[in-house]
Amino acid sequence: MMLTEKTEFTPLQFGAAADGKTLDTKAIQKAIDQAAAVGGLVRIPAGIYLTGSLFLKSNVTFHMEEGAVILGASEECQYPVIPSRVAGIEMKWPAGVMNVIGQKNVKITGKGLIDGQGDFWWEKYWGTDRHGGMRRKYEDRGLRWAVDYDCTRPRNVIVYESENVILEDFSCQRSAFWNIHLCYSSHVHVKGLQIGENQGPSTDGIDIDSCSHVLVEKCTISCNDDSICLKAGRDGDGLRVNRVCQQVEIRDCLLKEGQGITLGSETSGGICNVWIHDIEFQGTECGFRIKSAKTRGGLIRDIKVEHLSMRNVREPFSWNLNWNSAYSYCQLPPDYGTSVPDHWKSMLQTVPEELGIPKVRDITVRQVTAVLENGFSGNSSAFLINGYEQAPIENIRLEEVYLEAGRLGHIEHVKNFSIKNVELKLLGQ
Repeated sequence: MMLTEKTEFTPLQFGAAADGKTLDTKAIQKAIDQAAAVGGLVRIPAGIYLTGSLFLKSNVTFHMEEGAVILGASEECQYPVIPSRVAGIEMKWPAGVMNVIGQKNVKITGKGLIDGQGDFWWEKYWGTDRHGGMRRKYEDRGLRWAVDYDCTRPRNVIVYESENVILEDFSCQRSAFWNIHLCYSSHVHVKGLQIGENQGPSTDGIDIDSCSHVLVEKCTISCNDDSICLKAGRDGDGLRVNRVCQQVEIRDCLLKEGQGITLGSETSGGICNVWIHDIEFQGTECGFRIKSAKTRGGLIRDIKVEHLSMRNVREPFSWNLNWNSAYSYCQLPPDYGTSVPDHWKSMLQTVPEELGIPKVRDITVRQVTAVLENGFSGNSSAFLINGYEQAPIENIRLEEVYLEAGRLGHIEHVKNFSIKNVELKLLGQ
């Protein structure tokens, strides 16, 4: 369909103030609904549009012009609680600022900005000094594993149970929780996003959660946690859902700060057929990372990683299948009582060992360079690889790899580890 005046709509037509102070949710949603009726375009002119949750519809293009800002409201009541999946658990949680839920053929494009105003929620989690808030209260009660689920925070963009979705060219910042969450969706193309100013807890860049046929390319990401992360469900609930994350390509991205590219820790449904290539890492904590736990289960297989350039990365290869016990393993304190939320019940399910031990095999890594420049401070390790004695990591190939690090690190419980043209320069720290 050729777009005409009859198929193009702007929030200004429906009373949007675009002043950053007046709530424009209804006006923007009206423009979306009108465009959905004809398969049209929502054009967002320059201005600041304060809004709660927006819900895009099938066959709609949401185009933000340069200078347009979608500014997430700082009131929790502006984000309705809906069924979702959060960090591997199906539960009710706040909707995002932008939501594509159960839709087809949707585009979010343009040179505009989605700003989640995350500071309000960051303080809710951490307190004013990063040593208080809900996190400290839960830790003091032996409930570290529960706080990330109970401290509800909206995501900037959610694509859920949808297909044929394009996210292109816009900027995304200050998300209350994850920036971009793709879940149970297929044929999603993420291109040219600029993701930054994410100093808050769990402000992941892009999370690809039990999806298939996803391409992420030409993005620049700076965040507090995982830069790009593949997920597939947590523990008993993830094993129940049993949806694999597969056919994913990540290429031509620049990652600054954050934790690099991660598989896990939610691995229950399995992660397979992943191609990661031509990525530049600048000062991230990790390069290529795998994390899971002995209650997660799932099979990670057929992963190809190549053409990586790392500068001042502390842990180029960090593969830990028994990761972060305080968060990963759920147990009620002895004096807690019996009344618990439904999502806690999901997390407290006992997972038999034969289902819970994750398996990793068939990973090829080639043409990787990791250097430490003058002025780099802190410890660094080339390899931090931990499998399980009863289920070792299998069939790993490293080819044409050059690493600079303070120390070797360790490699435990790996079977069939092949290396070719691997050079390691230990600088001593």
